[in-house]
Amino acid sequence: MRKWNRRRWLTATGGVLMGSAHCARLPERHEPVASPTEREGITLEEFEPKSMLHVPESHVDRARFPVIDIHTHVTWSDVPLGSDPFGERIRILGRPEELVPVMDRKGVRTMVNLTGGVGPGFVEARRVFDEAYPDRFITFTEPSWNHVADPNYPRFQAEQIEQAHKAGARGLKLTKTLGLYLRERVTSGSLIAIDDQRFDPMWETCAALDMPIAIHVSDPEAFFLPIDRLNERYEELHAHPEWSFHGGDFPSHAALLAARDRVLARHPATTFIGLHVGHNAENLSTVSQALDRFPNLYVELGARIGELGRQPRTARRFFENYQDRILFGTDAIPSPEGDATPQQVFGDTLYEIYFRFLETEDDYFDYAPAKTPPQGRWRIYGLGLPDSVLKKVYFENAAQLLGIDV
Repeated sequence: MRKWNRRRWLTATGGVLMGSAHCARLPERHEPVASPTEREGITLEEFEPKSMLHVPESHVDRARFPVIDIHTHVTWSDVPLGSDPFGERIRILGRPEELVPVMDRKGVRTMVNLTGGVGPGFVEARRVFDEAYPDRFITFTEPSWNHVADPNYPRFQAEQIEQAHKAGARGLKLTKTLGLYLRERVTSGSLIAIDDQRFDPMWETCAALDMPIAIHVSDPEAFFLPIDRLNERYEELHAHPEWSFHGGDFPSHAALLAARDRVLARHPATTFIGLHVGHNAENLSTVSQALDRFPNLYVELGARIGELGRQPRTARRFFENYQDRILFGTDAIPSPEGDATPQQVFGDTLYEIYFRFLETEDDYFDYAPAKTPPQGRWRIYGLGLPDSVLKKVYFENAAQLLGIDV
């Protein structure tokens, strides 16, 4: 049986519309001639549709209030798993004399460098940034994963954090190495769980030293699904299949969050910052439940306004409800030559997009300074947060956690 639609019906009836008293013939249509490229088709990567919406567009050149960016990477550890952490080298991703002018233009008071490394690398990172530009940069240390198989690792790790704190570390950063990469024999064997009790002294030492822990335990939920036509982040994962955690012996997204929650429950005196909106920006109801359950948990925004901005009403309610627990972060990396994805490249444009998202009620704009969507094919909407909430998100909450006088 033939399926009929309006166009086929009009064609079959000679383009005649039936009126109540008479018939009228539709004007003759002239189809535009397609270009050779359009006739042959274009690839998905070449598809860059221009929005036909005519809506107000705002440009927020500078944040309305001072900003503490609690999630940046101005250095990076150059030591792979399995090598000696005490021979660590730190790679400088952006010189402070190049970063500070951008910070001044955008109203960024302080950048928190989460990946400060350990040992001599950490000391070098602080020398280049914190000591040369006091109050403009703050550096976190990292765990010494290479010793995790040693019998005395729990005490050793706690002592390393104590030494780093004496050297100026203001917090501890955990990448998703723990939970998704770290194995019993460092580079082989079974994965080590986030809530492994070997790490209990590490969590407790941070509590005793009042060092918040910036923790990243999982990636977007789509990264744990097959890379197929149903995956909304197909382009991103197709370009970077190594980012996929589907299959193999990887824990599920839910299992990783459950392990994190067991750590939060076991160490209520330790302050945790759940990076990337608590690793679950697509499911703010679940993040809300975690914040309600664990008063020692905070979240930050880094590289997730693409997720938040496509659910503006839900996201605004989230900001209003948890305005004392949300921190401003970008996940900025000042190195566009391959070290950063488009939504991470440090610069004026990156900050302007974040400010526009938080401060305006603009409709349907890009969430990253790139032509090809770095995460998914959607645009975002501004939240238009009130000043009382903006102040807390921009600087007040972070200043309280880190002991910064603003």
